[in-house]
Amino acid sequence: MSNARTARLSRRGILAAGGALGLGALVTACGSEDSKDGGSGSTGAAKSGPWSFKDDRGKNVELDKVPANIVAFTGVAAALYDYGVSVKGVFGPTKTQDGKPDVQAGDMDISKVTVLGNAWDQFNVEKYAALAPDVLISTMFDDAGTLWYVPEDSKDKIAKVAPSVGISVYDRQLTAPLQRMWELAESLGGDMKAAKATDAKKRFEEASERLRKAAKAHPDIKVMAGSASQELFYVSGTNLSVDLEYFKALGVNFVEPPEKAKAEGGGWFESLSWENVDKYKADVIMMDDRSSAIQPADITEATWKKLPAVKAGQVVARSAEPILSYDKCVPLVENLAKAIETAKKVS
Repeated sequence: MSNARTARLSRRGILAAGGALGLGALVTACGSEDSKDGGSGSTGAAKSGPWSFKDDRGKNVELDKVPANIVAFTGVAAALYDYGVSVKGVFGPTKTQDGKPDVQAGDMDISKVTVLGNAWDQFNVEKYAALAPDVLISTMFDDAGTLWYVPEDSKDKIAKVAPSVGISVYDRQLTAPLQRMWELAESLGGDMKAAKATDAKKRFEEASERLRKAAKAHPDIKVMAGSASQELFYVSGTNLSVDLEYFKALGVNFVEPPEKAKAEGGGWFESLSWENVDKYKADVIMMDDRSSAIQPADITEATWKKLPAVKAGQVVARSAEPILSYDKCVPLVENLAKAIETAKKVS
């Protein structure tokens, strides 16, 4: 990315790539800042001695001891939690408007972490510094090393407080970041030999095989990955998203917007007006489950309700930003496999 303005726009575009926030979010950030103090930030079985981890930017982070005070993007924190590693602070979608845990918070007890920012461009640097963090961890949705949900305007100040680790979720299959998160959690003291971890990995492999067989048995079932905003409907391409790339590799037959149509969405998606939501024929529709997207039950557009897949009840949830633990990715794979196995050809 050649300049900060381009970086901001493309990162906002990624939010819509899974159909997250819609056109309005590409222009202005919204939401209110929220925080909750508490939690020890300690890791379950932290190792003693020096610690190092080479992240997906090629940066080798070295510390005198295993990080105890960890701050992470909410989805990363949720994945680490599943492996027995707790964090002290989080940033990114953590609470919904009614105070409940956001879908990206997973099983974390959000009352025990400090929320540094709950929406795009929100990150309380002063509270972050007060946590005395050892490391900051986030995902990356581009090849430029941009840390997800770390604001462009304050990234330099944030970088001075503590070293950072970036895990890439850009243009690769889901299994790659899942393995990297596994390695990161292990380095932070997670018990990767625990039954919860090993069983989840086995179930993920079994679910993946089920999806491969389902796709092979039903090659005519066309799947579309979409997301809804007030103004637009987004159709995601498969060549950049970790989940869609993986599902495609397993044989799922996806709707794929042409490159020219995806160009305005940074290569991630095509934007359609609600009048043109029937542009592509699909038998199953996967819809973005993030709280920033309008959920299927709340879509009132008549054109949506007339879609054959919608009328047939063949709409399933999609986590456009998967929580990168095997436990959380199992249902994503299983639900798509079941949808393909049971879908009627309606397109």
